[in-house]
Amino acid sequence: MSAPLRPRPAAALRAAAPPATTPRLLSVGVIGAGRVGAVLGAALASAGHRVVAATGGSGASRARAALLLPGVPRRSAAAVARAATDLLLVAVPDDALSGVVAALADGGALRPGQVVAHTSGAHGLAVLAPAAAVGARPLALHPAMTFTGAPDDLARLAGISYGVTAPAELRPLAARLVADLGGVPEWVGEADRPLYHAALAHGANHLVTLVNEAADRLRDAGVTQPEKVLAPLLRAALENALRLGDDALTGPVSRGDAGTVERHLARLAATAPESVAPYLALARRTADRAIAAGRLRPVDAESLLGVLAGDRREVAA
Repeated sequence: MSAPLRPRPAAALRAAAPPATTPRLLSVGVIGAGRVGAVLGAALASAGHRVVAATGGSGASRARAALLLPGVPRRSAAAVARAATDLLLVAVPDDALSGVVAALADGGALRPGQVVAHTSGAHGLAVLAPAAAVGARPLALHPAMTFTGAPDDLARLAGISYGVTAPAELRPLAARLVADLGGVPEWVGEADRPLYHAALAHGANHLVTLVNEAADRLRDAGVTQPEKVLAPLLRAALENALRLGDDALTGPVSRGDAGTVERHLARLAATAPESVAPYLALARRTADRAIAAGRLRPVDAESLLGVLAGDRREVAA
């Protein structure tokens, strides 16, 4: 198992200390011992906080909780909320969050002063309105990381960003929690939560789809181990993109090679027609960015844009 995250030095804690009403070490409950909840619960425990209870209905959740939260009793959501006198971490799917919070508030499981934090990237504080209405303190705390629910995830928490939306009076506590998790807070406004989450999903989730699309097309081309071909190329492309931005663009679109792109589209249409539309969408957006960045002159892009526009009409038809 990865080395546990360590509490911050006392001086750092004093510098970001929350109001005196919040204890240094918190009693924490976890609703949703899935990939995210179990890992964050384990990280908080490693930082010295006391995880007092967790939910875990499915076999996978029970196994994950046993591995990452050993000795933590499994309880119903309402029982976990009542036991978590300081911090209730709600790590459930986005579409379930509103119903879970409302049920806890309506059932009298929440109490004034208790911090109720969710881990959804898509939601801010509005979804926690039922909790706030009964006196709980709302907090949106989203880790910008992909999780497997395995112990190795703990090592990946070091240095990651957390999209945090919090009332002004709760910001010191939010900053302390993020630091205890080994992360860095990024303060996201309530209205900006959907855009923040869309950016992360577009970058991470669609990257997985894109990589697997590329691997499938290599297999179609007779490559038996596409991951060996793609790994060094994609790692370099990602590192260059993060370092150089649009200056990292290479390939036929950035050069305006209309003939090459046309041949790509013809072969894709014959071999994997389901890949034509995503290729077109990304190629057009790549061309737009290349032109805007000055890497592709508009005059050199005319033939390419004509190919992309023509094939888009055919796909639509």
